[in-house]
Amino acid sequence: MSVKKELGLKIKRLRHRLGLTQEQFAERINIATRTLAGIEIGQTFVSAQTIENIMKIFNITFEDFFISSHLRPTEELFEDIQNYLETIKNDRNKIETIYKIIKALSNE
Repeated sequence: MSVKKELGLKIKRLRHRLGLTQEQFAERINIATRTLAGIEIGQTFVSAQTIENIMKIFNITFEDFFISSHLRPTEELFEDIQNYLETIKNDRNKIETIYKIIKALSNE
């Protein structure tokens, strides 16, 4: 798959995570709807400014935007989760939130 298509699919998945239409998302990232449509199908390459705008909306880093976690082994992902949990183990609110998320996922 081409880089343009992979980035387009990632942006489309992020947009769906917010539950937004192309028009709504395009407005939030300050581009034309037609431009977003082209990006999502891999026809148009996303600009650096658009990537920055997307990163701001999702509060993610450059690395988070470009890392394809699905390509990493499950063991590595699990280890990362454990490391993140270790950093917040003394924050009762965050632990409760994570507990609720895990409980909800396990009841699917």
